[in-house]
Amino acid sequence: HYSAGERVRARHILFAVTAGVDFNALRKVAEQSLLDLRAEPQRFPELAAGQSNCPTGALGGELGWLVREDCVDEFARELFGHTEVGVLPRLVHSRFGLHVVEVLAREPGQARPFEAVREVVTLALRQQAYVSALRQYLQVLAADTEVEGVDLAASDSPLVQ
Repeated sequence: HYSAGERVRARHILFAVTAGVDFNALRKVAEQSLLDLRAEPQRFPELAAGQSNCPTGALGGELGWLVREDCVDEFARELFGHTEVGVLPRLVHSRFGLHVVEVLAREPGQARPFEAVREVVTLALRQQAYVSALRQYLQVLAADTEVEGVDLAASDSPLVQ
């Protein structure tokens, strides 16, 4: 999480979610393309040219070398910090739509010294502690609440783990 310089060479097929598009039908087409490409990855350029709603479709879906900052967060989460190479086994969901992604190559990042990431690590640990405490507090509150037909995962003790 705290390395720098990781790069990924990738290509994609974008199935854009736009107003008036039947999302379920679009997802089925995207899933079928994913299955086809998992079986025959050499067809990626052909399918990208015919199906992608991104201008990169004309280039076989080629995105080139990317760093995390080149991507929207939800796309970056699926692309970086992993070791997979090849057509990813899942659709990647982003604010633009559904993507079938093929990772062509990876260059790992370099670990940064602790002093350079100390503040970020501290913030992450505080956020984790806050979320845990909030979850436990809500479980204790739920124990004092009477709701029928819903399991609130409540706890009678403030010593919730």
